Amino acid sequence: MTLVLHPGYFLNIANFAAIVQNNICWEVHDNYQKQTFRNRCYIATDIGMHMLNIPIKHEKKTSGKQKYSELKIDNSYQWQRQHWRTLQTAYRTSPFFEFYEDELAPLFENEYKFLMEYNLATTAAVCDCLQIKMPTTRTSEFKKDLGPDKDGRFLILSKKEVALEQPEYVQVFDDRHHFIKNLSILDLLFNEGPNALSYLKSIHLTYLNA
Repeated sequence: MTLVLHPGYFLNIANFAAIVQNNICWEVHDNYQKQTFRNRCYIATDIGMHMLNIPIKHEKKTSGKQKYSELKIDNSYQWQRQHWRTLQTAYRTSPFFEFYEDELAPLFENEYKFLMEYNLATTAAVCDCLQIKMPTTRTSEFKKDLGPDKDGRFLILSKKEVALEQPEYVQVFDDRHHFIKNLSILDLLFNEGPNALSYLKSIHLTYLNA
């Protein structure tokens, strides 16, 4: 069975557990929607959960709809530098930040034009860190009903809470805050390192049947 997912910005643990445990097909023919993990992710900082948001350019169209694949990043803001500095501040004391730093840093140094292209690059980089193959299959057209394929596209919605049964792991600031569930995959990588893959494999994907 193939699971269809949306590409997103350093996708969260629910998405990556699904990626690790399924054959994935990327949805690349949908319209862009606001308030999703397409251009945001959440990490843990000293003051709690924090959102990293990619600024985007909204084209003026009469229909009001814009293809996700055509959506451009607004690089007039130095958002990459800001995101990387925030990650350094949040995770420099984590056990494995330095272990992955050189592999991830170019994503915050090289400029990308399109959001989807950038998101797929972040996912490919994480797959390299996890030592798994990056899924390359993409949809040929948009279908509301996917037929025999499993629809996991709802996982991109940032306002929809996923019923994820997630084992706790040690987070950098857990002495100040309770464990924060379903953060960006970066939180798991920086805290668990090579153990992140077995952790993702251990998660029960019952939330895909919600």
